[in-house]
Amino acid sequence: MDPTSAPVNPAELYELLGIVGGVIVSGLLGFLVVRRARASRQRMIDAAGEAPAPRLRGRERATPEPEPEEEEEPESEAEAETAPEAESRPQPEPARPSRLAARPREATPPAPAAPAEPEPAEAEREPAQVIPFPAPTRARKGAALAPGLARTRSGFIARLGEIFAGKKQIDPAVVDEIEKVLLTADIGVRTSQKLLEELRSSLSRRELADPDAVWAFLRRRATEMLSLPAPPIDFGSARPFVLLIIGVNGSGKTTTIGKLAARLAGDGKKVLLAAGDTFRAAAVEQLDVWAGRTSATLVRGKEGADPSSVIFDGVKRAATDGFDVAIADTAGRLHTKTDLMQELQKVRRVVAKASPGAPHETWLVIDSTSGQNAIAQAQIFTEAMAVSGIVLTKLDGTAKGGVILGIADQLKIPVRYIGVGEKVEDLRPFDPDEFVDALFEPPEHSN
Repeated sequence: MDPTSAPVNPAELYELLGIVGGVIVSGLLGFLVVRRARASRQRMIDAAGEAPAPRLRGRERATPEPEPEEEEEPESEAEAETAPEAESRPQPEPARPSRLAARPREATPPAPAAPAEPEPAEAEREPAQVIPFPAPTRARKGAALAPGLARTRSGFIARLGEIFAGKKQIDPAVVDEIEKVLLTADIGVRTSQKLLEELRSSLSRRELADPDAVWAFLRRRATEMLSLPAPPIDFGSARPFVLLIIGVNGSGKTTTIGKLAARLAGDGKKVLLAAGDTFRAAAVEQLDVWAGRTSATLVRGKEGADPSSVIFDGVKRAATDGFDVAIADTAGRLHTKTDLMQELQKVRRVVAKASPGAPHETWLVIDSTSGQNAIAQAQIFTEAMAVSGIVLTKLDGTAKGGVILGIADQLKIPVRYIGVGEKVEDLRPFDPDEFVDALFEPPEHSN
């Protein structure tokens, strides 16, 4: 029997027609719901005033609200011309594209009068914010140096601050604690005893019981110890100005020379470097790198060559070729060896032959992390050489930076530069007031 000739079941036919009809009806209902939702949303937008629809509807076109906005906005002819263009775009379009025109309308009103009005008010406030906060120059310097002295300040200065903290008066037992702190500090026993004797003899009993008075005395005496009578360095006082750098290995001599050369080159000086530490190949290579960075001229000899001959050639060339400054590096083997001291004395004599009156300055570079051992080093070097200045390095990496007080007090040699970081600008000319401002902070009890 052919399946095409089979009779159609009326029930199945009715079921099929019902499905098709349900799909059609649901589609129509969905279309009507969407259309009504769009119309409702359009009415809400028009009522909120976010779209330019009020210009499309006749009854709202007569409202005077858009006109004042157009009168306040045109500050120039260009703005007056662009305003009618923005109005004319949505008018010829039907109601449906009016929603699309509402979006550019939100981007075009960035020129309402509201953002323009605060500008004069802000301009008037600016001078009022600057005037009440005039930070003093010295305070700024101390603040700039403070981060590099954070660890040094955490040494005996912080321990003294803990003794004074929260006390309005101090008794004799507290004075004994101050004595212990000073004697165990890296400023040295001699300097500590000197401070204690002056503390007891200079302050009255009433002042000794006042933490502020004791703190102020220690701060003032530290400034006086560091403020040694020494004229400022004038690198233009001789041509060439010959600077001899001495110190033990590892103290930071070569790095100090490189940073100093960078500072002088930045001041427009023509600098020559003499690599006199011929026993350390690394020192010569390091100076070579610094010479490349600073456009300085490097005079070097063969490894193991006589340091005096290399420095002699360097100073002679500086005098012949018109260099402004010649900086000579020297060997820095253990300071306890007498042959090193004899070699340094020979270097000094040879430099004087190469340039009469040289060296004009001899600086001893000391690693502050060595603590009280730095005082012993300085004593031995000053016995062999006429040291005219101290460079204290690595202050940012140690709590033993108080040794600077012992060196200045016992040897009476001015500190010329201090190193408080790795950057070139972290080699700073030493200022006693700035240093004490950064090192001594008000004790907690004064807050």
